[in-house]
Amino acid sequence: MSGLEIERKFLVKKGDTFKRVAFSDSHIRQGYIPADGATVRVRTRDDSAWLTIKSHAGDDGLTRYEFEKEITQEEAAELLKLCKGGVIDKRRYLVSCGDHVFEVDEFFGDNSGLVMAEVELRDADEPFEKPDFIGREVTGDRRFYNSNLLTHPYRLWCDDLEADDGLENEK
Repeated sequence: MSGLEIERKFLVKKGDTFKRVAFSDSHIRQGYIPADGATVRVRTRDDSAWLTIKSHAGDDGLTRYEFEKEITQEEAAELLKLCKGGVIDKRRYLVSCGDHVFEVDEFFGDNSGLVMAEVELRDADEPFEKPDFIGREVTGDRRFYNSNLLTHPYRLWCDDLEADDGLENEK
């Protein structure tokens, strides 16, 4: 699969509402292979694995080119050894809302306490309905990029977030 990726990211409000309304959940481990001019990600999701290459996001953080190919678990295991900085460990919940599906990621390890949701859109101006658990938008905030969370884990800067009542991501 390849094409333009358009997504918006949000912090998630406190509570486990997203877990109760999810129609699916899966365990994800992913790492990043060093590359200039692109992000190269290796991801396992339950029993499947993918290699993904993404261009850097534009200034708005909303769109970027993405190429993705399914690989074997064995290939993923070997490629994960090449990843710099370890792996991101998270559980992803899928939640339907209106015509869209929100991917809600609950992070573990050094990023424990961080819960984010993202929705993919067909057009940057496409309207969408937000579930009640959606909090502050963080689209384009590089601190919340998975690749950045490896080198600058959430636990190191979570106290710096502005106070925003009801967010899961506060300590």
